[in-house]
Amino acid sequence: MRGLFERFYPDECCGSTYQIDFAGLYAEGYRGVIFDIDNTLVPHGAPADERAVRLFDSLRDIGFDACLLSNNQRERVASFNERVGVHFIENAHKPSTKNYRKAMELMHTGLSDTVFVGDQLFTDIYGAKRTGLRTILVSPIHPKEEIQIVLKRYLERIVLYFYKKSL
Repeated sequence: MRGLFERFYPDECCGSTYQIDFAGLYAEGYRGVIFDIDNTLVPHGAPADERAVRLFDSLRDIGFDACLLSNNQRERVASFNERVGVHFIENAHKPSTKNYRKAMELMHTGLSDTVFVGDQLFTDIYGAKRTGLRTILVSPIHPKEEIQIVLKRYLERIVLYFYKKSL
């Protein structure tokens, strides 16, 4: 069972995007960060809040480039990005690897200096791992989610059970 799930295992887990040591990642040589939006940076459907704006300002100050990678449509992603001002790709078709690579092209980074941050195993983390990126799984910000995501969360719990046992 363990081997079956390993393709979904994140490289690391963090309680929140806002607890990640980005200065430490920069010191390790990372220069680009790809983010999911909903439940990774803000609750599902919410606009960029002050905390998100401060995060992206801080990333710029550290020296990072960033890209939002979302399966949402352009209106949602562009409106979120108005306040944070980074690269973005909407309708990304995660877990397809194509747009993870496009995000790195936009940031002029590669596999060795880019990290991905997201809250879903089967889209965010799986796609990033298939691309060859370092992955950080964060806990969802808000429990209210669309029904298809709620169903995936049950399956994620099974995978995370085996992931935690493997540590």
